[in-house]
Amino acid sequence: MNTRTPPSLLRSPHEAAALVRPGHTLMVGGFGLVGAPLTMIEALRGQPEARDLTIISNNLGEPGRGLGRLLLDGKVRKAVGSFFTSNPDVVRWHAEGRLEIELLPQGTMAEAIRAGGAGIGGFYVRTGAGTALAEGRETRVIDGLPYLFQRPLRADVALVRAGQADELGNLTYIKTARNFNPDMATAADVVIAEVDEIVPVGALDPERIVTPHLFVDHLVLAEGTR
Repeated sequence: MNTRTPPSLLRSPHEAAALVRPGHTLMVGGFGLVGAPLTMIEALRGQPEARDLTIISNNLGEPGRGLGRLLLDGKVRKAVGSFFTSNPDVVRWHAEGRLEIELLPQGTMAEAIRAGGAGIGGFYVRTGAGTALAEGRETRVIDGLPYLFQRPLRADVALVRAGQADELGNLTYIKTARNFNPDMATAADVVIAEVDEIVPVGALDPERIVTPHLFVDHLVLAEGTR
C-alpha cells in the first residue's frame, strides 16, 4: 500500500496573492457574492503587484464588497462579464472613463470559458446578433440566420471557490456556489482554489468530485463565513 504523504498545495492567502502580477488577467468565480473567493479577493487588496488587472467574472461584486473592493482600490483596468449593474460603482467608473468594460451575454461567457479550457478556437452564437454587441465582431450567416463569432476566454490566474478539497486538490462544490468555478478551473495557467476544508486523500466520494486535482495548483483555506 502506498502511504506516501501527498505534496502540500496549501498556501496562505498572502502567498497565493503574490502570484498575481501587474497586467494579469484573472478569472474569478462567483454569481454576485455566492461562490466568490472572498478571502483571496481580500488578500489581493494588500498585494502591490496586483494592479492593472483584467477581471473575467459574472460581475464586479457589490458596492464595497467582493470584487467591488478591488475596483475602489484602483486595481482593475478592465472587466469582462455579464451583469455589472449590480454594482453602481462599476457603472460610474465606466462612465468616467476609468474602467474598460467588455459585456458578454451570460451563456456566451460561460461557453467562452469552457472553450478556453477545452482548447476550442472559438464558436458562433446567435445571442447578440443584430444588436450593439455585434459592432466590430465577425458575423456569419448559418442556415439563413446571423451568428456572432466568439473567441475563447483564458486567464493567467483563476481564483475559484469550492467546498471541500482533498490533499491532492480534488474539489467538490456546494449547490449554487458552484456556478462558473469548475469551468474557470480549466481555463487558466495557474488555478488557486479557496476552500472551506481540506480532507485526506480518499475521504471524498469520487462521484462528488467535479474538478480533478490536475487542474488545481494551490489551495487556500477560506477565512470567515461564506
